[in-house]
Amino acid sequence: MLMIRPGIELIAVAFALLKIGAVPILIDPGMGLNTLLQCVAESEPTAFIGIPLAHGIRIIFRKPFKTVRRFVTVGKRLFWHGATLDELQNYHRGKFEPAPTTYKSEGAIAFTSGSTGMPKGVVYTHGNFHAQIDIIRNQMHIEEGEVHLAGIYIFALFNPAFGVTTVIPDMNPAKTAKLNPSAFVESIQTHGVTVSFGSPTIWKIVGRYCLKHGITLPSLRHIFMLGAPVPPSLVKDFSLILPNGQVFTPFGATEALPITTISGDEILSETAKLSEDGKGMCVGKSLTGLEVRIISISDAPILKWHESLSLGVGKIGEIVVKGGVVTTTYVNRPQQTALAKIPDVDGMWHRMGDVGYMDEKGQIWMCGRKSHRVETSNGMMLPVPCEAIFNCHPHVARTALVGIGEPGKQRPVLIVEPSHAKVDQTQLRLALLKLGSNHEHTRAIRDILFHPAFPVDVRHNAKIQREKLAVWATRRLSRAINSTTYL
Repeated sequence: MLMIRPGIELIAVAFALLKIGAVPILIDPGMGLNTLLQCVAESEPTAFIGIPLAHGIRIIFRKPFKTVRRFVTVGKRLFWHGATLDELQNYHRGKFEPAPTTYKSEGAIAFTSGSTGMPKGVVYTHGNFHAQIDIIRNQMHIEEGEVHLAGIYIFALFNPAFGVTTVIPDMNPAKTAKLNPSAFVESIQTHGVTVSFGSPTIWKIVGRYCLKHGITLPSLRHIFMLGAPVPPSLVKDFSLILPNGQVFTPFGATEALPITTISGDEILSETAKLSEDGKGMCVGKSLTGLEVRIISISDAPILKWHESLSLGVGKIGEIVVKGGVVTTTYVNRPQQTALAKIPDVDGMWHRMGDVGYMDEKGQIWMCGRKSHRVETSNGMMLPVPCEAIFNCHPHVARTALVGIGEPGKQRPVLIVEPSHAKVDQTQLRLALLKLGSNHEHTRAIRDILFHPAFPVDVRHNAKIQREKLAVWATRRLSRAINSTTYL
């Protein structure tokens, strides 16, 4: 179990563990104490490497850590036993023989963000890592000698394999919405950063700052925006900021990453208008070596893959993927594994939990999470296509479509986060209803609520937690006197 802040120690320890054949366990510390402790208990660590604060948690809450037998402190050891990382430092430069791992050997356990439920521990093999390295190097074109500003710090763990320099930004990875853009931009300028991975939340903040101050970032060759749907307007902003580079928007999940990518040029020239008209978010074609299909939407397990599951062009369903980057199991979660995986004769398909379709060019269009679909008496409504219609309004920061009531008879409700606190909500509501009435797929939305700040996931601060908003909306609607008096 690694509980180390992003930095040199985290990268060094992670690689040391991989070289000796140990399995690092990675959990986002900002997910909340109870969730964190459950993840620890499920992963059953036998060794614990952490900062003093993490050891304090381990000592106070002993039960989840009952399997731990070895302890290492990164920093000052206080009243507990075990070695410190400084005591284990060895500056000997002699030859080191790595453990004889194979492609099937367990490499690491990485927990999902938990944006749609309790986080799950994804078991990575060394084969998964090899496949990811091959794709990132050869298809995403990360080259030796580049300088990477790690807006999503987990990607920094790949850098030593590429010969890439890592710059750790001065930010709290659990609170990226509070990023100081001037410090982030200064890091890019000072270190000649050529590549950066980050969530749309990070790049919205940085983009606004750069446009406001007339700043361009000529050293950046490629920015990867991922973790949540990327609005075309954000891609357009960076076309003004990057004179020598461009944006890419990879698509994937902790269980299978990356599976597609698309460039900013393609978005602006080919797909942006369609996205803004509610056709979904284009995430590009599958990367070489991976297979992507669309299957019918179902919440039940699928015991075996057969090609008849695959839907035709333009048919909306769940996105599934097979290939080297696809993991095969969750740690100690057999039921969730059965729901997310489809065995095949030559591999394993992963059900992404995202709904979308494939166009005639083979491009994938993402329309939202399967668990966020709204099942009304008149049919299914999906978040991304519906919200795109309303997100274009200048007084809207973002929106969230939720369903109230029993599936099949749900009432669609649009929740709006205004762009600023002084927005006239009555006028904005009327304007949004008019916008919705102009499109067939949003015409059924008659209920609009306003929320000051959406709950989002810890990892990216970008994935809207619609389950929580649905509960909030249910309470608000139950108190409303009539359909026009919402606050």
